Amino acid sequence: MSMAIVLGRFQPFHNGHAYLVEQAATLFPGQSVMVAIGSAQSEWEPNNPWSAEERKAMILGWAETMDFEVQVCLIEDINDPPNWVSHARDHHGEGVLVTSDEGTAALYRQAGFQVHDIDLNERERLEGWRVRQTAKMLSTVYDDDAVREVLSASLPPTVIEWLISNDALFRLSTFETGVHAG
Repeated sequence: MSMAIVLGRFQPFHNGHAYLVEQAATLFPGQSVMVAIGSAQSEWEPNNPWSAEERKAMILGWAETMDFEVQVCLIEDINDPPNWVSHARDHHGEGVLVTSDEGTAALYRQAGFQVHDIDLNERERLEGWRVRQTAKMLSTVYDDDAVREVLSASLPPTVIEWLISNDALFRLSTFETGVHAG
């Protein structure tokens, strides 16, 4: 039986990602889901604030609360879309890509992978940049309960706790957005 593969940057791992992984587990009951973290070399940047190891810790912390097994692999970018799938396959192995991203689905189909498309779940609210901006606004709020309340709309509780306990929100306050008031 094939393994489900879910690919993303997971900056951070939010409720939309959790939904996608849960759907993959539902499609392949009794099987482990391979969560492939892309852009593994990117960290401490506005669009990639957390390292691959930190993203892996977020995912594995969340996975401990689930009734299915999750494996995680790290994939560095090669900036070569035609060769991306063969590069990624070396890390995540064979299986069925479970995705909501049309571009990724097309690349994998062209490479002969079976792809299972999942409808986007609350896409507008759960876009990574929106989640990061919300987290950035909270990065200097020193009331953990308020942070939990606001972030609970977009992040799994275990990820929020990871961010708080590792002081991983604060770094967001150090990134310049390029937008200045008056």
